[in-house]
Amino acid sequence: MKGLKKVLEWVIPIIIGVAIAFFVKDNFLSVVKVDGTSMQPNLQNRQSLVLLHKAQIKHDSVIVFDAKEVDPQANGQNIDYVKRVIGLPGDSVRYSADGKLFINDKQVSQNYIAKDQQNAGTLNMLGQVFPGFTLTSLAQAHKWTFKADSNNVIPKGYYYVMGDHRSVSNDSRYWGLVPRSQILGVVKAFPWQANHQIINNYNPN
Repeated sequence: MKGLKKVLEWVIPIIIGVAIAFFVKDNFLSVVKVDGTSMQPNLQNRQSLVLLHKAQIKHDSVIVFDAKEVDPQANGQNIDYVKRVIGLPGDSVRYSADGKLFINDKQVSQNYIAKDQQNAGTLNMLGQVFPGFTLTSLAQAHKWTFKADSNNVIPKGYYYVMGDHRSVSNDSRYWGLVPRSQILGVVKAFPWQANHQIINNYNPN
């Protein structure tokens, strides 16, 4: 019995610790890795990040979401994408032919990416050069699954996202809006990582 008691004395704390770790991972935060180059130069392939499951989603938040029900190229598989939130529910989004982003008819700074990515990188899609776009025109051109309404407004519970490396990013321009139910959380870079402020606390002003 003494032997069993000693075993339980160290087994039980381990079990409790593991249970707490899984609870925290599933409900509050976890560590994830970037897969691919679609968020360069601000995030690098294989870079580790903290994923906050309960964080508020704002303009320019960088999120992780399950692309299974969003991107047809995911082929029904659970594949996580990392992208930047451009449009929130209730927003109208318009992109001009000279590379300017307008949210609710107000120009928004994109100084987290270079001018070439704001212009050609964003507007050259699938071999076509778009003379600017709205959510409505993109939905018609690419047959989006989840669309904005007829007034170019994002419906409740949906988000418009793009990668920072626009010329290579597979994002909302091609397949549409991201449902809130698919979003796993907001990522934060570690403070010693390059460009952490652009990821964690980007302010366009």
